[in-house]
Amino acid sequence: MSFLFCVLLIAAGTDSVQAQIGAAEPLAFAGSTQLIVVTTPDWNTLEGRLRRYERATPRDAWSPVSETISVVVGKNGLAWGIGVISTDVPDIRRSYDPIKKEGDGRGPAGVFALGTAFGDAATPVPGSKMPYLSLTESLECVDDPGSKYYNRLVDRSDVAADWNSSEHMRAIGEVYRWGIVVGHNGIVTDGKSNSPAPGRGSCVFLHIWRGSTQGTAGCTAMPQIELENLLTWLDPARKPLLVQLPALEYRRQINHWKLPPLVAAEPH
Repeated sequence: MSFLFCVLLIAAGTDSVQAQIGAAEPLAFAGSTQLIVVTTPDWNTLEGRLRRYERATPRDAWSPVSETISVVVGKNGLAWGIGVISTDVPDIRRSYDPIKKEGDGRGPAGVFALGTAFGDAATPVPGSKMPYLSLTESLECVDDPGSKYYNRLVDRSDVAADWNSSEHMRAIGEVYRWGIVVGHNGIVTDGKSNSPAPGRGSCVFLHIWRGSTQGTAGCTAMPQIELENLLTWLDPARKPLLVQLPALEYRRQINHWKLPPLVAAEPH
C-alpha cells in the first residue's frame, strides 16, 4: 500500500426523510442516526460547546444523549469548509463570511463525515467501534497544498515525499493520544469523492485539548475523558455526522437541515 487513506462513506438514502418539523432533510443526513453538534458564539471565538444526539431511525427526530461539554476550535474561530453539504450557495454562505484556508488558524464550519480513529496506542479505546489507525514514527498528514498527497495521511516510508510541510503525527504528543479524522476537504474518500481542493485546509481532527483557553490550528479539541466517551459512543454503521457552526449560522440552518434546537443552557 503506497499510502494510508482514512475511509468512511456517508450513505445517502433516496427517500425523503422526516425530521423535527416534518419536511424533507438534505440527503447528506438521510442515513445518519448519530449527530455531533459543535457551536461557537461567533465566527471569531475559539471556545465552543459540543452535544451528542441520536435517533432510532432516519425518520425520527434527533434526541440529546449527552449534556453539553466545553471544546475549543481553531485559535481564530471558524470559517466555511468543504463537507458533505455544499456551502457555496447564497442561502448558506454570505459574501462576507470567512472561508477556510490553509494556515488560517480556523476550524471548518459545515457538515462533515467522520473517518478513522487514531492514537499512539497499539489498540483503540476499549469499546470503540471506529476503525483505528495506530500512529507510527513515519506517519504524516500532509499540509503542503503543492503536494499530490495534500490532506492525506501518508506513511513516509512507503512513498517518495513531494511535500515541504506535514504533521508528524506521532511527534505531536499527548493531544494526539486519541483522535478522529474529520472529513473536511476530501480527506475521507472512497475514490469517488472530490479530491482535496489545494489550499482549502487540511489535517482536521477531533482530539484532546491543551486547555479550555488554547485554540488549535484548525481542529476541534476537548478533554481526554470526553473524547474517550465520544469514541465509545460512535458507531460507523450509524453514519455519524459532525455539524460545526457559529450559533447564529446554526439557527439559520435549523429548518433547512432539520437540526435539533440549541438547548437553552448553551451560552449563545
